[in-house]
Amino acid sequence: MRLRRLAYAAILLSALATTVSGQEARKAIVKITPRYPEIAKHLSLVGTVKVEIVIGPDGKIKNTNVMGGHPILITATLDALKEWKYEPSKTETVATLTFDFRP
Repeated sequence: MRLRRLAYAAILLSALATTVSGQEARKAIVKITPRYPEIAKHLSLVGTVKVEIVIGPDGKIKNTNVMGGHPILITATLDALKEWKYEPSKTETVATLTFDFRP
């Protein structure tokens, strides 16, 4: 039963809704899915985290600005975003990402 719930959570998180808006849409070449925290599972916590990011010319995220979400889910999101990498560009890009968390 627990394995089934974990499998469902993995499927739902892999179908994570991510939207990008900004000056130009840059393709993410490394895109780690945020992990649904154990404490959130125990609390049956659901929610959305919205983050504005600044992507440097080298493709790395230079800055994050959390625009909303539960603190537990925000932590998981920011941890995953540390691993993200975008294709290089000549300029910085600002994008807004939205992550939906469902058990």
